Amino acid sequence: MGFLYRKFIRQLLFNLNPELVHDAVIKTARAAQRVEFVNSLVRLMARAKDIPLVVAGIRFRNPVGLAAGFDKNCEAARFLAGLGFGFLELGTVTLRPQPGNPKPRLFRLREDHAIINRMGFNNAGAWEAAKSLERLLPLPVPVGISLGKNADCSMDEAPKNYLETLKVMYGYGDYFAVNISSPNTLQLRSLHGGAKLKRLVEPMLDFASGQKKRKPFFVKIAPDLEDGDLEAAAALAVELGFGLIATNTTVSRAAVPAYWQTYEGGLSGKPLRELSNSILAKTAGLVKGRVPLMGSGGISDGPTALEKLKLGADLVQIYSGLVYEGPFLVKEILEYLDRHHWHPHPSH
Repeated sequence: MGFLYRKFIRQLLFNLNPELVHDAVIKTARAAQRVEFVNSLVRLMARAKDIPLVVAGIRFRNPVGLAAGFDKNCEAARFLAGLGFGFLELGTVTLRPQPGNPKPRLFRLREDHAIINRMGFNNAGAWEAAKSLERLLPLPVPVGISLGKNADCSMDEAPKNYLETLKVMYGYGDYFAVNISSPNTLQLRSLHGGAKLKRLVEPMLDFASGQKKRKPFFVKIAPDLEDGDLEAAAALAVELGFGLIATNTTVSRAAVPAYWQTYEGGLSGKPLRELSNSILAKTAGLVKGRVPLMGSGGISDGPTALEKLKLGADLVQIYSGLVYEGPFLVKEILEYLDRHHWHPHPSH
């Protein structure tokens, strides 16, 4: 099935505007998930052997998840769950709706199997996302919700903005990802600093501690971090007990042709793989198994997924790989892991 997508369907879709295609895919998935026959068929076609594991106290069907940014408004989760994922990370959701950055803001680097995006957290806001999940839950897989900052919110107000978003979304997520690493919201990456990150994350952890069920958190970090900032983030993760997602997209253009140097935004896909792996390996070395890690960035097949798991990731996430390899990529990765007898680490 993957071959069919790569040979025919991808060629067709790649002749169209990338954002238009993405929106159409989400709309189609949203409509298709209402038809149980379609859901059952998709599940049957995408089925692979389970590789169950427990991470951050959550039971996952397998270690391969969907990265944030694909289903920004949490509206196609039932359909996406049928593609074999072990978990879905939805969003990024901000407190108030926002249109994002001016178009065009999504570009395919076909020869490099990469994407540049400068979307800017375009989404319908937390209340709409909550309404959508109210209709769709429960799902057969765990749901993570990626939380972001409204573009018009000052850095001083950022902790309050994130906390208010969390309060709206708390009942709907199994875990929460704190996105401080998108390059497309002004100054957002400055939140990586130790004191700033603590000021941001602590109120959310305190809120979760006061709830009937305390849910886990992950902070998504940038692949362009200086060693000092990475060390501070890792130390804080160990101190406060949250996981890390390594990594978001990169602002570096070192791995792509000169033509793309002037395009602003985050680069994802194959050219991100080495940089992302380097940060993941360093992070794993710093946390020494004391907090859970997710690996994201440049996964396009079984070997590149296994690579991240061997570098210390407990779970992995895909996005650009789906665009280039098609909807049965999860199945292909799981079959590869099974053939290579991969077993999860002991649970965190």
